[in-house]
Amino acid sequence: MLVYIGEKPVDEQRESGDRDVLVGYVPGAKPAIFPEGLAKRIPKGAKVVLEMHYTANGTEQIDQASVALVFANKPPKHEARSRFVANRKFAIPPGAKNHEVTASTTFENDSVILYLSPHMHLRGKDFLVRAIYPDQSSKVLLSVPAYDFNWQHAYALKNPLRIPAGTRIECVGHFDNSAANPNNPDPTQTVRWGDQSWEEMMLGVIGYIDLAEPIRLR
Repeated sequence: MLVYIGEKPVDEQRESGDRDVLVGYVPGAKPAIFPEGLAKRIPKGAKVVLEMHYTANGTEQIDQASVALVFANKPPKHEARSRFVANRKFAIPPGAKNHEVTASTTFENDSVILYLSPHMHLRGKDFLVRAIYPDQSSKVLLSVPAYDFNWQHAYALKNPLRIPAGTRIECVGHFDNSAANPNNPDPTQTVRWGDQSWEEMMLGVIGYIDLAEPIRLR
């Protein structure tokens, strides 16, 4: 489930960029709790749009989804933002045991990274996030060597990481589309991007603060 602030983005083919996402829920996720002085922005009069990914089973069901909000009791010092890092153009060949897919984004301003959240589906095998700085040095920010679709997390950095303008964040994921993957719905098929679990996604979500942009209070 994704909860958008305002209308859902129309340009669904955009690879990477900022999204006004209030919160997301996936299996194993914990509540999004921000420290004092940090908050998400919901403009006055904005719609809150829930996007749900369901799989039909032939029987009518009742949805019990809900969203609980805790509002800041004073203006925050920083606005928490969300950036999606996606690759929608991959094609995982039938039987591939370790197919690599990458995606990247470049931060235009000095920023502070707060958390990282990888998202793949049933063929997801591992996920790595690294920062490549303007001087071409690099640092691994997150390594998930045994990705589990049924237990997904947003990994908060113990010490939020300040990055300079021009830093590129690269996400690298590997997929197991072979018969050796017990979760694989069909190892005989080429797999592409899609909302359903038998399709795939290659998506990293970055929670961050933009140090050059003022807080949008209206």
